[in-house]
Amino acid sequence: MEIRLWRELLIPYELAVKELVMKFNQLKKEHREKDMYSPIEQVSGRVKSINSILEKMQRKNVSWEELEEKVEDIAGVRIICQFYEDIEKVAQLIRRRSDMKVLEEKDYITHMKESGYRSYHIIISYGTETLEGRKEIRAEIQIRTLAMNFWATIEHSLQYKYKGNMPAHLTERLTSAADSILQLDAEMSSVRNEVMDAQNSMLHQSNLVADILNNIENLYHFSNKREVAKIQDEFYRIYSQKDLAQLERFHRELDIIAEGYRAQAITLEEVE
Repeated sequence: MEIRLWRELLIPYELAVKELVMKFNQLKKEHREKDMYSPIEQVSGRVKSINSILEKMQRKNVSWEELEEKVEDIAGVRIICQFYEDIEKVAQLIRRRSDMKVLEEKDYITHMKESGYRSYHIIISYGTETLEGRKEIRAEIQIRTLAMNFWATIEHSLQYKYKGNMPAHLTERLTSAADSILQLDAEMSSVRNEVMDAQNSMLHQSNLVADILNNIENLYHFSNKREVAKIQDEFYRIYSQKDLAQLERFHRELDIIAEGYRAQAITLEEVE
């Protein structure tokens, strides 16, 4: 392959990464808009640099013709979860999707690498539309906890620095740190239900407040400002009490008031 064609080769991979990151972020958003706990905490993506691709080709003795078939992580997406249990939930979400096909799964959590690396990898086939038409590419999705990601990021930086010949004392310390990460994930799992309840409560209140403020804003178009000001003051009073039940009651009552004003406005428009 001529060097000038590298850029053209990577175009569909760049497009795939952008689309996949957007889709997984949308999944996270949909969970939260429905007051549901999202197993997806963070999403990021990257296309492997030409330098990294060349290094991997040399290391695995991959020819130019075999590149797109045997280098599966040219396009990479990383999904970070809060808890170990969320990893399988994310994997299930991926398996159920119709816009991507799971080709292979690599469980480096149950079968941790000797270095201490833990992560769940899913290789998918994903179709992108380019100027030349539809192209199926392979992408690697890494799913890991925040703690696993912290360890893996440090280990990757050190491996890059020492070109795979890391000093023994650093290897030992990383192995010890990996054991600590394992314990940390186990401890966090033990309080998972309490954390999820707290986060769901916060999310529910956030959505309630957004709906209430939207209703108050809309009332300015249908009601007189004095009445709206009274409603707004009542909202501030209830909000300051930090009582979710009172906030829910106010939300229901405001919905009824807002619907009544909207109905009056429609009636007046019809009369006119």
